[in-house]
Amino acid sequence: MKIHDREAAPHPARIRIVLAEKGLTDQVEIVSVDLFSAEQKQPEFLAKNPIGKIPLLELDDGTIISECTAITEYLDNLDGNPTLTGRTPRERGLIHMMQRRAEAMMIDAVDDYFHYGTPGLGAALRPWRAPEWAGRKEWGERRGAYAVANLPYFDGVLADQPFLAGTAFTMPDITLFAGLMFADLVGLPIDLGLEALHAWRARVGELPAVKNRSGQTPRAEDIARQG
Repeated sequence: MKIHDREAAPHPARIRIVLAEKGLTDQVEIVSVDLFSAEQKQPEFLAKNPIGKIPLLELDDGTIISECTAITEYLDNLDGNPTLTGRTPRERGLIHMMQRRAEAMMIDAVDDYFHYGTPGLGAALRPWRAPEWAGRKEWGERRGAYAVANLPYFDGVLADQPFLAGTAFTMPDITLFAGLMFADLVGLPIDLGLEALHAWRARVGELPAVKNRSGQTPRAEDIARQG
């Protein structure tokens, strides 16, 4: 198997945590994609994923699976023990509900803030982003504010249970953890008063799969310098 990604980028970090959790890290070849030169928007990559985004899983038979949720489903079920995506209908329903909330309410909004409210990845990617318009930066900033405004919701969920979908570490926990990592990177504030959220984050950060994922978080100044 091959994983096409970029070391330390937030969405690839999700899959690297999954690989570590499932004991698959040594079974995949990592293919680095140069995001700063918009390699993911070039014809060769678009032939694999027309959406032009990473990460992307390429199986030995040539099958391509893109999107973090789909890749996680595949990897989690390889051993017949889907601990991250659910074993029962109830588990799967709750996990996918919270997964979508972690995406829509957090990591997707932070992504919009990064690409529209800040210089993002720089000039090379701009032709594939929405055209310039007068309120572009303001809209990006609103998306960042939306992500920050949603943090008390997750704090409330985690005040009542140890993980987003119940008592076990699952896919939406990975997504929210990566979203908070992304928020830190781009300078969005995370209220220290959200005690349950911070306690959960510290606990998740100590899990072996999270600590042992390959790739480190980049510094904001490194991103800015590339832009």
